[in-house]
Amino acid sequence: MTRDPAPTVVILPAERAVRIDGETRQIGARAFDVLAYLNAHSGRVVTKAELLEHVWADLNVEESNLTVQIAALRKLIGARAIATVPGVGYQLTLATRPSADPAKTLPLPDKPSLAVLPFANLTGDAGKDYLVDGIVADLIVALSRIPVFFVIAASSTFTLKGRSVDLAEVGQQLGVRYVLEGSIQQAGSQLRINTQLIEAETGLMIWSNRFSGTLAEIFELQDAVTEQVAAAIEPTVIIAEQRRASAKPTSDLSAYDLCLQTLPKLHRLRDFASFVAAQTLLERALALDPGYTHAKALVCRLNVAARSERWLSVEEAASCLPLAEDVVTDHRNDAMALAFAGIAIAFLGKQQQRGVHILRQAYALNPNSSHVLYASGWAHSYVGDEVTAVDHFNRSLRINPLDPMIGHIRCGLGGALLALGRTEESVATLEKAMVEAPEYTASWMGLAIGYWELGRVEEARRFGQKLLAREPGMTISTTIRDSPYLAPGMLGMTERGLRGSGIPE
Repeated sequence: MTRDPAPTVVILPAERAVRIDGETRQIGARAFDVLAYLNAHSGRVVTKAELLEHVWADLNVEESNLTVQIAALRKLIGARAIATVPGVGYQLTLATRPSADPAKTLPLPDKPSLAVLPFANLTGDAGKDYLVDGIVADLIVALSRIPVFFVIAASSTFTLKGRSVDLAEVGQQLGVRYVLEGSIQQAGSQLRINTQLIEAETGLMIWSNRFSGTLAEIFELQDAVTEQVAAAIEPTVIIAEQRRASAKPTSDLSAYDLCLQTLPKLHRLRDFASFVAAQTLLERALALDPGYTHAKALVCRLNVAARSERWLSVEEAASCLPLAEDVVTDHRNDAMALAFAGIAIAFLGKQQQRGVHILRQAYALNPNSSHVLYASGWAHSYVGDEVTAVDHFNRSLRINPLDPMIGHIRCGLGGALLALGRTEESVATLEKAMVEAPEYTASWMGLAIGYWELGRVEEARRFGQKLLAREPGMTISTTIRDSPYLAPGMLGMTERGLRGSGIPE
């Protein structure tokens, strides 16, 4: 593999600037201070704690400030100019490095690939290395349970601890596209855990987060980090992969690339045209690979969404059920695929109890997937287990608060609260869901019912009119007939609310 030559970099202290290949470039004050300090100590590894102490002096700043400056410097002077030392810090290595031994370069797998590097122990107590390493090991186990990822085992990544590494070379030698790095800080009884997801080849930081708690809460904190990092990285990496795939020429797209392009459309189905566009991509993917499990699962998810929006009849949407059965038979431990198949079987196939059973299988495969929790919330609502539904919807919201589907997730929570008799809380939740997803028909129906239950007649009728505008042939009898809800109380409330809001018999 050939590489671009490293730029010639000269640091100009008097001007607080750098000369790159003969061109003088001004950089931010903090970035210059980081570079100057690394340069002054280029013969050794500089710890993150040392950089924070010397560059920011008495200021109490987050480690993410340092991460941002390192990323900016790598973009300016080259991704390989600053090496990462997993578990410690950074070292300036401006000199051109020899190319990696081709024999040690592994090909990238055909799905998002990730290595979790040892975290830096910034607690000031070397005796807490065991704690830092334990959190990393748990993260690796949790991420390994997400079947759409290829995750390097801890026994490989921990060999890099304390060594100066080039992230691009780590990516080549381990055969991964992304690395997760981080650190743990301590102030008194407070622990702070910082994490950053980086694209190995470019050094680009894709995502970062911080978690705080006390030593007394260490096990809860460790669980929270494991849960939230695993949940947040799943959509983050998938979106990053989608962007990468969309940059390829259309003639080179594989079935996998087509599915990646479908995801943003599926998460933001604004109208029937967006449904057709997503459907077309998935049809092309299955034409290329008729046995592609994940593509079949996305068809199921798409049809469930289209029926929820009243763009398809139940009979039309149920055309995906043979694909759902294929996924259940051969899900290949893909929790997301199994979840999408399970909710289609429960919602469109009216096999609600079986759907719950399938969702429990998906949950066992990956309890930290927001997609699994979201689908499980709906399925448990259908069978009248609103307590589990509320718990799963809340967990989905908590571990992935930036999910593009957040309005749909909150709508499900609102419906479960309505069934529990927590009507005012339900309406407030559904109103928030409306802000997040204004055109989601299920929220309109929930609000029509909820407003009627609260005696807010005019508001209920306003949403009744919106429902009839979306589906002019809508009636109470067909809605009850097609409803996946089994609990008589929920069906009775639905019937009252629709009648009160002006839906014809």
